[in-house]
Amino acid sequence: MNWAAKLIGGRFHYGWLTVAVVFLVLLAAAGTRATPSVMMVPLEHQFGWSRATVSLAISVNIALYGLMGPFAAAAMQRFGVRPTLLVALATMAGGVALSSLMTHPWQMVLIWGVMVGGSTGVAALSLSATVVTRWFTTHRGLVMGILTASSATGQLVFLPMLAAIAEHHGWKPVVLVVAGAAAIVLPLVAFLLPERPADMALRPYGEPADAPVASNVTKQNPLAIAFGTLSMASKTRDFWLLFFSFFICGASTNGYVGTHLIAMCGDYGMTEVQGASLLAAMGIFDLFGTTLSGWLSDRFNSRVLLFWYYGLRGLSLMYLPHAFGIDFFGLPIFAVFYGLDWIATVPPTVRLATDVYGKESAPVVFGWVVAGHQLGAAFAALGAGMLRASLGSYTVASMISGGLCLVAAVIVLRINRGERPVAAQAA
Repeated sequence: MNWAAKLIGGRFHYGWLTVAVVFLVLLAAAGTRATPSVMMVPLEHQFGWSRATVSLAISVNIALYGLMGPFAAAAMQRFGVRPTLLVALATMAGGVALSSLMTHPWQMVLIWGVMVGGSTGVAALSLSATVVTRWFTTHRGLVMGILTASSATGQLVFLPMLAAIAEHHGWKPVVLVVAGAAAIVLPLVAFLLPERPADMALRPYGEPADAPVASNVTKQNPLAIAFGTLSMASKTRDFWLLFFSFFICGASTNGYVGTHLIAMCGDYGMTEVQGASLLAAMGIFDLFGTTLSGWLSDRFNSRVLLFWYYGLRGLSLMYLPHAFGIDFFGLPIFAVFYGLDWIATVPPTVRLATDVYGKESAPVVFGWVVAGHQLGAAFAALGAGMLRASLGSYTVASMISGGLCLVAAVIVLRINRGERPVAAQAA
């Protein structure tokens, strides 16, 4: 990787190239996670699988995606970011390609639920938090916002294209395209992603010039790191406030809207491409909203930011069932307000976790918080599918999701208040 540093020639810090590589990895993972929502209706038509059946596989995927977070962060501390990520990407590409041969629901659950869910869980928000804390001392919020926005960009890039392929050629070419995208980023990780700034004889971006070049490598077992950090954090009130607020965040985004919006649009006579284009439009707004959120989290109180994010999201979801009845402006208004807020919650949440638990523990703590996010998403993906199957519409699911967001808006105001930060206690 020294050749890459020489090519840069000191024109900018290598940390920014690291961010670019990780952005592309997260982009491919986001496209992979979005694929089941495009496949839901084609699988229903070809195999007769109900939406509840497909939602089960998606919910397993989402749950494992989240549960892998703390263990992935711990594995990156023990074995390194590059080896951990290479194994995950190879598993993801292989699993997605293998799914082109599936003919039974249990195969959907095994491949898309277990294999793809577990591997995408490594290329997730815990990866972003690890890279940001290692490579940046200043502008952490901004960089976290950029990396988080890759999920939105993944939707923007992949969903309309995948929906068009599914509509004209079926679902099998879709999975092969996604598998190819995952395979493409493998050599980028192998050749351009160093472990730490110290490997390039650099300091983290923004660190004072007289600071020592340090390389903090642990020999501790990843399981011991993950569960030890959980044991420490779970004894504090702030951890549970972060956990449950992010549980609601996942339920109201990936689990509900991300999984069911395309199918919901079909209930109102819209095509899959139109539904996917709506998600992509929200992805455009989220790209700006999440990046702006990162910038704001470097400058303003993260609790207040989260209060407004959750509150506005809750109102948007309560408005969603009515949006389909407004001829022209209904869905665009929802797309703008919900899109700007989709995952804008991530940078302030990472900032709060870092403030409370410190630079070293924050990625693993945030990994456990992300586990709560994905458990919430799994709950909503399955629950909304069951409500749709029993009631024939998504209206009740929208109201429940919106109400939970209003609860989260109140919860976040109590984070990092009234307790001495754990990081300060450790110091």
